[in-house]
Amino acid sequence: MPTEDYKEFFVNGEIYKTRLCKKFIEAPKWEKEDLKKIYAFIPGTIREIYFKSGKSVKKGDCILILEAMKMRNRVKAPIDGKIKIIHVKENQVVSKNYLLIEIV
Repeated sequence: MPTEDYKEFFVNGEIYKTRLCKKFIEAPKWEKEDLKKIYAFIPGTIREIYFKSGKSVKKGDCILILEAMKMRNRVKAPIDGKIKIIHVKENQVVSKNYLLIEIV
């Protein structure tokens, strides 16, 4: 049994050995979500934008409406701040994970 195939983990005072599959090793590493950047969670069309660049927003304020599959989804501010850049305009079609807004 080659030891380079196994990885040791220290969990709750115990050492565990396990073999990691290629899929796990090559998977993209998890990164903490940046709350200052708002991405489209679903593909759709921007129907209304309620704020302009430079305006202050409070956590929970509805910034824009993203319409997808005949549903009007409210995109809300995840934090208090000021809108730095709005990367979309009304009636623009966006794909999933498209950067919509940046907050400072």
